[in-house]
Amino acid sequence: MSQAVLGQALGVLGVVRKERLLYLVGQTRVHLDSVEGLGDFLELEVVLTEEQTVEDGERVAQQLMKELGIEEQDLISGAYLDLLLAKGQSGS
Repeated sequence: MSQAVLGQALGVLGVVRKERLLYLVGQTRVHLDSVEGLGDFLELEVVLTEEQTVEDGERVAQQLMKELGIEEQDLISGAYLDLLLAKGQSGS
């Protein structure tokens, strides 16, 4: 389905404009996002093997955060669109 068809059928709440760089560090995908209206963000996505648990993945992410100097208080949750809407910038 195209964006236009989905937009007509479901409506558009907002638009997120971003540039993303992707790096692979071991088994972790590191996303560097520059989001219009919000700034720069980093997201870690640990790709688990069949033998690994979610807890194993969390340990991998915590270790990489430590190596990158990212503190727990630096973390945010939620989607970029939610953050934009909270700022009053839906981008639509």
